[in-house]
Amino acid sequence: MGKKTISSREDVDFLVRQFYDKVREHATLGPIFNGVVEDWEHHLIHLSDFWEMILLQTGPGRGRFNPTKVHQEVDAKVEHQISQVHFGNWLELWFATIDEFFVGENATYAKEHARRMAHMLFMRIWEARPRA
Repeated sequence: MGKKTISSREDVDFLVRQFYDKVREHATLGPIFNGVVEDWEHHLIHLSDFWEMILLQTGPGRGRFNPTKVHQEVDAKVEHQISQVHFGNWLELWFATIDEFFVGENATYAKEHARRMAHMLFMRIWEARPRA
């Protein structure tokens, strides 16, 4: 399969599904995601909605997603063990999946947005942790 641009909902959904196949098998990320996500199909559709909105400016409107709250809840469920390493692993897999299948402006933007989002989410998780 040749590399293509991210230009449709189908492309976004393909990216999300390929990526989360890798996440689910990852030695560090897999146990977290597989332990928290109860309905993978619902989760994948929701994440495709999110990335469609980010990359194509179509699909569900803003305000539907609150990634900070979700990630803070996940951190609490795993006893505040999420670290920068987890976000680094996530970014490595995201970048590798994009590079495997896609090229172009939206592919580049998907990496840039993910990098900024990972930094922001880790900081919000850290800020929300209980202090001893």
